[in-house]
Amino acid sequence: MNTVRQPEDFPAAVAAATSESRRVELAASWIESVFDRFYKEFLRLTWLAKSAFESRDPPASVAHAKRRLGLYNATVYALAEHLRAAFPALAQQEALWDQVEAAYLPSIEGLYEADLGLAYIHSIRRRLYQGEWKPVEYGSGAHRSAARPRNTVHETFACSWPVDHRVVQRILGVAELSVPFRDLAFDAMRVTRRLNDLLAGKAGAGLTAIEMVRAGFFRNRGAYLVGRLVLKGREFRPFVIALLNGPDGVGAEAVLHATPHVHNLFSSTEAPFQVTNRLYHELSAFLHSIMPRRPLGLHYSTIGFHHVSKVAVMNELRQQLDRDHERLDTAPGSPGTVAIAFTSPHSPYVLKVIRNRPTVGYKWDRFQGVDAVLDKYKRVHEINRTGSMLDNILYYNLKLDRSWFKPELAAELLAEADNAVQLQDEALVFKYLVVQRKLTPLNVFLATAPEDKASRAMVNLGYCIKNNAAANVFNRDFDARNYGVSRYLKVYLYDYDAVEILTEVKVRTNTDRCEGEEDVPGWFFEDGVVFLPEEIEAGLRVRSRTLRQAFRSVHRDLLKVEYWERLQQSLRAGEIPGIHTFPESCHLSDPGTETVANE
Repeated sequence: MNTVRQPEDFPAAVAAATSESRRVELAASWIESVFDRFYKEFLRLTWLAKSAFESRDPPASVAHAKRRLGLYNATVYALAEHLRAAFPALAQQEALWDQVEAAYLPSIEGLYEADLGLAYIHSIRRRLYQGEWKPVEYGSGAHRSAARPRNTVHETFACSWPVDHRVVQRILGVAELSVPFRDLAFDAMRVTRRLNDLLAGKAGAGLTAIEMVRAGFFRNRGAYLVGRLVLKGREFRPFVIALLNGPDGVGAEAVLHATPHVHNLFSSTEAPFQVTNRLYHELSAFLHSIMPRRPLGLHYSTIGFHHVSKVAVMNELRQQLDRDHERLDTAPGSPGTVAIAFTSPHSPYVLKVIRNRPTVGYKWDRFQGVDAVLDKYKRVHEINRTGSMLDNILYYNLKLDRSWFKPELAAELLAEADNAVQLQDEALVFKYLVVQRKLTPLNVFLATAPEDKASRAMVNLGYCIKNNAAANVFNRDFDARNYGVSRYLKVYLYDYDAVEILTEVKVRTNTDRCEGEEDVPGWFFEDGVVFLPEEIEAGLRVRSRTLRQAFRSVHRDLLKVEYWERLQQSLRAGEIPGIHTFPESCHLSDPGTETVANE
């Protein structure tokens, strides 16, 4: 667009410009230059996850993931401030922004990442308007990326049942790892045996091919090869191979084929996979084909494209309300003491804002204010959440039609959360809005589910607590109402006003006190957050003794000081604790002892 190439050259150029039209042109070029640099770094960090797996460096993997997760906001926020300083009129005159956007759009025309480029300039505009009630549209307009041929994102391996192990041996190479398998033929035999056993009961179910994404899916310690079994009638079933890289080479550790297991693996959009294939629309469509009950918008976040996801999710929300002729109303379940949650009957999402002040049932001594609570939601949005904290999608300066809200809800929002909501003409304008996937509150689920499913949910609650702790996340309010259950019985934390950093928590106990001691324990006078592990079970507020026993039988270690202190020591030493991502039944065994999986 002009001869100035590097982002650092633009402030001086804008300051030296002698006309407003020139400043508009330079501002557009500046945004183009920063976006280009951002996206190249985003892709570089993605591929570095592959290198970290190959070199068996989990801390580097987590560090790269954290940097990639925050890269978008870091570059947007910095550029917005620099633009404000160099060209103050942009924050004051909306018509100037329209001119900048018109000059910017040709630079992204024809790019695969054009929709991301449009989201980027809209994010900068929102940042300039931060603290003001000026809505900015979340949309891709005509700048949706052009789709590529489907075979550019996946490779097809023609086969029939029983599958030949040589086909699986080729499948194990789709990630193009630079390090060898410890025993490729042996792993191919194990995976093949499991696969053939899976289909044996249906005589192959008309297997015609296996289609695998041309990439590795990397996260934390592990890597995954993601594909689908193509059955007669183009019916798809998920087929995912989990890999680990040990001192003696890469090995296949597990096969995930059951829909619940794959859903749970891919459930966390804020612990995204780093996928070594840049075709994010086709990748998301592929994931949607094997997990169709998960909204398409969330699949973008699964692979790290959170701002494309924001646009897709908002489009889904609007289309669903229009299609089903529904209105938003207060969400079912116990009303939040800190947040107002609302949804519609058929929406897959719950929307939240923070109350101006908590209700009478607030547990803690002092309410730290709306900004402090919102900061916790933001912090959760920016950390590796290990698949056990419900995804936050944070919108800013968003306008929604007033007709979509029941009058009683609109009145409550305007009266109880005017820090977040304002009426403008026939619309409600949200300074911020939190959107989460709709789940069944754990306390509601436990009260209505069959005992076997309720017991499984209690066990999964323990894994949720452990996975979050492994990411240095501690929820000091273990009340079951703060957790939700998915249709596949995975449990997530979804209320964040009591979230703390685990390494800053003081782990203490009363179990060392003699019966009859009446003096106040020493920890009572300590500053900060003090946690007594033996009180977890009582803190759950689960009345059923059977369900409490189900929790205790698997997770008794959570009730011990030693567990938490050992985990804190590991985190402080920079280690990456392991997490629970799929059941033991998915793990592979020796081909000679493999049994038919009946899941």
